[in-house]
Amino acid sequence: MSVLKPPARRTARVTTPDGIGIAAEAFGAEPFGTGTRPGIVFIHGFSQSSLCWSRQTASPFLSDFQMVTYDFRGHGASDKPEDPARYKAAELWAGEVDAVIRAFGLERPVLVGWSYAGRIIGDYVATYGTKGISGIVFVDAVTANERRFYGSCNRLMRLMCSPDVAENITASRAFLRRCFANPIPQPLFELLFGVNMLVPHHIRAALFDRVADYDALNRTLDVPALVVQGALDEVVAPAMAEHITEIVPNARLDLYEGVGHAPFLEAPERFNAALAAFVREVAGKA
Repeated sequence: MSVLKPPARRTARVTTPDGIGIAAEAFGAEPFGTGTRPGIVFIHGFSQSSLCWSRQTASPFLSDFQMVTYDFRGHGASDKPEDPARYKAAELWAGEVDAVIRAFGLERPVLVGWSYAGRIIGDYVATYGTKGISGIVFVDAVTANERRFYGSCNRLMRLMCSPDVAENITASRAFLRRCFANPIPQPLFELLFGVNMLVPHHIRAALFDRVADYDALNRTLDVPALVVQGALDEVVAPAMAEHITEIVPNARLDLYEGVGHAPFLEAPERFNAALAAFVREVAGKA
């Protein structure tokens, strides 16, 4: 599994309602943002970046769609404000998603959220509702705080918030390896590890301490939802995906046997084909 060369893309610096500069990219045939092709917004996870979606943005399965990726606040090439309060309120995260959607003129895109991004999608829906999106794909996503929904990596994630550089690096490397059930190529690991270390320890801490409490909201979702989960995930337990599927109306679960926390990287062909089918399905209902 090598890192695929991305197709031609558009880059943008998007400003959020609270003044944060967000690095974003769009992939897809021109003209972009016309509503003629379904849109997808990919939202990465804790201490990662938009580069984790390279196996999607370069996929022939998804080439018919208008795809947008971005580095959320504190991550990748986006601004990294020091104040922990800039990472707490739901409306801040929601405004960021809305700003990205508007910047590229997407019409009711599907939101695809990995891990921590389950919270961000919840923040968006809590603030703006579902009128601006056509569907949601939860990918090993976090939406609740019960201990049974988590794997055995919480201690490593705490150590990733350490100001001790050696401790932080050791924990970050160990955490990343445990995101995968199978060996991954060294170039891909180095890419993912590199973007991990772009996130300052105090920003990780600000994200880590934010409560996830989206059950009441998820029970009212009125757009189609696909719940993707690696059966061997050591970060977010399959019980979380089962819970989301149970409470979200008409959600369906796609469980990946033999796969860890990142199905879109460990089984990209299957993931991309399933995502393409889902986006076409919800676009047909719009």
